[in-house]
Amino acid sequence: MKQGPEEARDPHDLLPLTPAVFHIMLALAEHECHGYGIMLEVEKLTLGQLHLGPGTLYRSIQRMLVDSLIEEIKDVLAPEEDDERRRYYRLTKLGLEVAKAEAQRLAALVKAARQRGLLG
Repeated sequence: MKQGPEEARDPHDLLPLTPAVFHIMLALAEHECHGYGIMLEVEKLTLGQLHLGPGTLYRSIQRMLVDSLIEEIKDVLAPEEDDERRRYYRLTKLGLEVAKAEAQRLAALVKAARQRGLLG
């Protein structure tokens, strides 16, 4: 019996995430967004330290779509308010679970770094 993409998947099976994928998930954590908006949000989140180029962004988005971490949303805004060529994305339930699991994994690493004197 074939399962749907989000059924019975353990979020930990998709870890660790690449930095690009995790940053995209952070950008989508509060609301849906289009590709260029994701790029701007990642730069904002990282205080300009990370710039996702179009190639990295769209390759990551394609992979995330295949893995059912995000989904494309149709008809987000009225056509007169937005460019019809823009594609909007949001996290799926699985994507949110994976993002939370990755955040917990990274928090454990930061805790270990503090315990070893690498962080104040």
